[in-house]
Amino acid sequence: MSKLVILTAYIPMLMDTGGNSGSQASGTVIRGISLGQVEFSDFFKVMWKEIRVAALCGLTLGGAALFKVMLVDHTIMGQASVTWSVAAVVAATLFLTILCAKIIGCTLPLLAKKIGFDPAVMASPFITTIVDGVSLLVYFSISRSVLGL
Repeated sequence: MSKLVILTAYIPMLMDTGGNSGSQASGTVIRGISLGQVEFSDFFKVMWKEIRVAALCGLTLGGAALFKVMLVDHTIMGQASVTWSVAAVVAATLFLTILCAKIIGCTLPLLAKKIGFDPAVMASPFITTIVDGVSLLVYFSISRSVLGL
């Protein structure tokens, strides 16, 4: 991080977007469970739906982030370190974070219900913690490979 400090500016956005995506998926699944519309046997059906939603959201938000970083942040911050590579890292991380968050968010409530726990009580803290960690791992991995850090 010391080589490219600008990357730290995007950590809150990435983590919060992941947490929001995971919570949304979790809320949808928990509602379906409570209404009797979703069972553990629907696991792959639910996951496939969330993957499609994640791809759409991830592409849209990733694209918006790419242009925001290049058009707004480059001008406001005026730093040469805000390059297309940095923008691509942020956009790719946003896409993958949303994908991971949606998968985690839809699977944890189903697994909780399967093992006998109340999905509404346990899902949110676990999802937030896991997604925050995953988003940072994804961000640092992509930064390291794309930017050579």
